[in-house]
Amino acid sequence: MAEDRDPRPHVARPRRADAQRNYGKLIEQAKAAFAEFGVDASLDEIARRAGVASGTLYRHFPTRLDLIEAVLAEQIAELAALGRRLLTATDEFDALLTWLRATLMHGLTYRGLSAAVMNTAVDRGNTLASTWHTQLFEVGAALLTRARQTGAVTPAADEADVLKMIGAIAWAAQDAPDSHAQADRMFALLINGLRSTIASPPSSPPSA
Repeated sequence: MAEDRDPRPHVARPRRADAQRNYGKLIEQAKAAFAEFGVDASLDEIARRAGVASGTLYRHFPTRLDLIEAVLAEQIAELAALGRRLLTATDEFDALLTWLRATLMHGLTYRGLSAAVMNTAVDRGNTLASTWHTQLFEVGAALLTRARQTGAVTPAADEADVLKMIGAIAWAAQDAPDSHAQADRMFALLINGLRSTIASPPSSPPSA
């Protein structure tokens, strides 16, 4: 079972109640703005939607990357928490399917943010991306192992392969006009593959 670790960066949060509320509002509005406009969404517009001055945003998040990391940290924490809850679900296959779909939707929506973090991780000496990857892999592997042990998925299913395919689906569908519909179609193919078993070879025709 995956360890119950919080993948969010250990950054000191504001202590005052109003500052905490502003922080939360900024994160929520940034999630929506990044999902709608991508990594280059206007920070001033995010502040306006959150009902705070731009200076307040920059006090909490001095750079755009700081805000991107905070948004991704919240999303990764939610995915990890969802996976841990699903480890006690009675239907092992449905639990795996639910988490994989949530992970796919995250990748489809926030892939540009993940790329922005990855592109700067080395320069900043930042290990967040690696931590997030490890956290999600542990949760996903635990769900897949549980489903495999009960016979809900094919024994050939490999944790790394399945999670790579989820990422590949998000990448392939992101620029399509019907990105979510295309992702759903490819996801259905993946799920059907996980359900399948090796077919028995056809029997020999009877002798004449």
